[in-house]
Order: sequence, then C-alpha cells, then structure tokens
Amino acid sequence: MTALEPGTLVEHGERRRWSLMIGAVVVGFFVLVALLGPFVMPHDPTAFVSDNAFSPAGPAAWLGADYLGRDLLSRLVDGTRITIAMALAATLLAHLLGGTLGLLAAIRNGIVDACLSRLADVLLSLPKIIVGLVAVAALGSSVTVLIAVAGMVYASGVFRVARALGSDIVVMDFVRAARARGERLPWMVFGEVLPNVLLPLATDFALRLSFAILFMSSLSFLGLGVQPPKADWGGLVRENLSGLSGGALAPIFPALAIAAVTISLNLIVDALGERRYQDTRA
Repeated sequence: MTALEPGTLVEHGERRRWSLMIGAVVVGFFVLVALLGPFVMPHDPTAFVSDNAFSPAGPAAWLGADYLGRDLLSRLVDGTRITIAMALAATLLAHLLGGTLGLLAAIRNGIVDACLSRLADVLLSLPKIIVGLVAVAALGSSVTVLIAVAGMVYASGVFRVARALGSDIVVMDFVRAARARGERLPWMVFGEVLPNVLLPLATDFALRLSFAILFMSSLSFLGLGVQPPKADWGGLVRENLSGLSGGALAPIFPALAIAAVTISLNLIVDALGERRYQDTRA
C-alpha cells in the first residue's frame, strides 16, 4: 500500500477539521436553541397570532403563521426542544442497553454470547419503522413510549458494535491479567473494557442520534408520534404540509432543521472516523 503524500495528508486534515467544525457549530446551535427554548420563544407555541392560516412573516410572527395561525417560530423552537430531548434520551437508552449487553457478551462468550447475538440478529432483521408503527399503535404515542421504542429499536445495532469492539479488547494482556486477579464482572465491563472503547462508541452515539431523529420524525409525520397541540419536527412538517400548494414555507423550516442536524451529525461522525483511521495508520 502506497503512503499518502504530505500534501494529501494536509488536505485531508483540513477537510476533516472543517467538517468537524461545521457539524459541531450546527449541532451546538440547535442544542442551544433547545436549552434556551422557553426563554427565547416570542409567543406561546399554542397561542394564535393571526386570523389567517399560513400568513406571511411579519412583526407578529417572524417566520409566518402555521395552518391554524400560530407563530411558526415559537412552534419550531418548541419542536426543537422536544425532538432533541426525545432523540437524546432514546440514544442514551440504546447505548446503555445495547452497549452493556454487547460488552457482557464479549467478556462472557459461550452460551451468553450466542443467545444475546441471536436475539440481536432477530431484532436487526425486523424493519424498524414497521416495529415502531406496531408498537406505537399497540401502546400509544406518549413521549415515554416513543423514547422506549426508539431505544429498543437501535439497541441491537449498538450491541453488535459494542460486542465487536469488546471482542478485540478481551484478548489483550491487561484483560487477561484482570481475569487472573479474579476481578468481578462489573469491573471487567466498566473498568477494563469500556474505557478502551469509549471513542468508537461515542462516534456511534452521534450516528444513532441522527437515526433516532429520523425515526421519531417519521413516526410523527405518519401521525403516530408526538400528538397535538405539541409537535416535534416531523409533526410540524405533517401538520403544515397543505401549505405547500399555496407556496407557504411553514413545512420547509422543520424539514430543513431535520436535514441540517442529521447531515451535521454525519459530518462529525465522518471526521472522527477519518481521524481514528489516520491515527491507526500512524
């Protein structure tokens, strides 16, 4: 394999830094909006500011009104808070469950690994959106159910990643020394293996976060997500979709928010993955 020329390495490094910076700025902006949402919303998200549906932008509504005459900016800020909070909680649940079981399977091996791996294979074979539709239709579309369903849906993917990473770590000398010392299982998982797989798991976390946003926005777009009068980004697109025929931009803004965050998270993942690859080659 031929080595990359110094100029090429510099170019790759610059591109990686720009991707990471752009992605971090966009994601940080939306996180800041979510955190400061209640303080920066010009109106109550459920209050009516116009008698006309899809009225254009003006002093009363900076981005215009939605299909009922409510302030679109306030609803978009509130939807940002709901979307990011739900996606973050679901991703944390997926990593807590899938990551722990994946590392456990790698350490235990044998029948534990076989049973958990086959269960993960079954879950991975099921279409995620169909699983979400069936679960939400059966259990309801509360925020708790949406978070639990999204977390369970993506836990199997996290399990496969954590198991693969853990399998590479458990054969190393320091893990064998810990086994010889008679260390207990919790210490083996969280003290010996987990610290050595945090970076790739953090990269996977960003990727799963974008998946969770798309998954729950898809459920809301189909009418099975966050219910009115609240709305996440997918719900904002769905409820304002009729305005497209009249040239209204109300459904465009939440769609752009979904695209901006998911693309930015993928830019961060690509930059971190390329950096890890370069560090490995070095």
